[in-house]
Amino acid sequence: MASSRQGFTSALRGVTRTLNGKRPPPLEQQFWSLRLNGGSRRLSTEPAPAETSLSITAAEEIDIKQLAKRYRIAQHARAVPVSASYFSRTPTFNDRYLALDKLARTYSNLPVVPPADAEQVVWKSLPDLRRSIGEPVKATDYVNCLAILKRLHQIHPDLKPDIVKEALEDFKRDVQGFLNRPAPIPIDKFGRALGVGKRKSSTARAFVVEGDGQVLVNGKTLADYFGRVHDRESAVWALHATDRIDKYNVWARVEGGGTTGQAEALTLAIAKALIAHEPALKPALRKAGCVTRDPRRVERKKHGRVKARKGPTWVKR
Repeated sequence: MASSRQGFTSALRGVTRTLNGKRPPPLEQQFWSLRLNGGSRRLSTEPAPAETSLSITAAEEIDIKQLAKRYRIAQHARAVPVSASYFSRTPTFNDRYLALDKLARTYSNLPVVPPADAEQVVWKSLPDLRRSIGEPVKATDYVNCLAILKRLHQIHPDLKPDIVKEALEDFKRDVQGFLNRPAPIPIDKFGRALGVGKRKSSTARAFVVEGDGQVLVNGKTLADYFGRVHDRESAVWALHATDRIDKYNVWARVEGGGTTGQAEALTLAIAKALIAHEPALKPALRKAGCVTRDPRRVERKKHGRVKARKGPTWVKR
């Protein structure tokens, strides 16, 4: 009963504000003019007792659920994230991965070309992808994404949709290594061609010019600079493989590393300079292994090991 009176009091106070500057009647008279109709909250519109001439008309009860249903208003509205991966650790990568997976399922019936006939592209590596999107992408997720990328890339170029091309561009490197072509080595006015070679931590620069087979390394003859016979043969292996040992003179500068690294670096340098003189010798030099740099290096020592892989000696006592 007390709660009902408090509700009626607040309602009456709101109504009395609308009076034209007249002093409202006492609250006792206002309570006599109100009564409940069948337990509902609608106020009676019958006239008040004779003590007061104030008549109050109450508003009808409003059903919030019906009103929300009628005007399609959500009763409990909340902010919905734009992406389904908003609460994940890698939302940007997940969105791209799901988009690629959807494209792969949508265009799975299109004809594909063999991997050897597809255009050669260089995809972003895992560190590059992490750096570009700023998220810690897992290696397993990257491998799965790369498989979908290669499958979409094999679609026939004439039938590949534009949306697939746009999706693949996000995962390509800015610089495509397959499109790079080495600049040809020029021959100067003295007839010299300069070749540069590297092996391990050694670097060699060799000037090759037509001559009678003289070889100087850091101002010394080949036999004086390289004490081992194997290193001497490695240094001029490009000339031996092409049978040009007595047709060109070589003047070389080597630095860094040891004798083996310097000799193999000199092999690559002489081969590059020899190709500048005779480009037709490139297949023979490639077959002899003189064109491609050897990327092998000494494996670093590991913690808890004697060397790179050798473990400590087991002692029983």
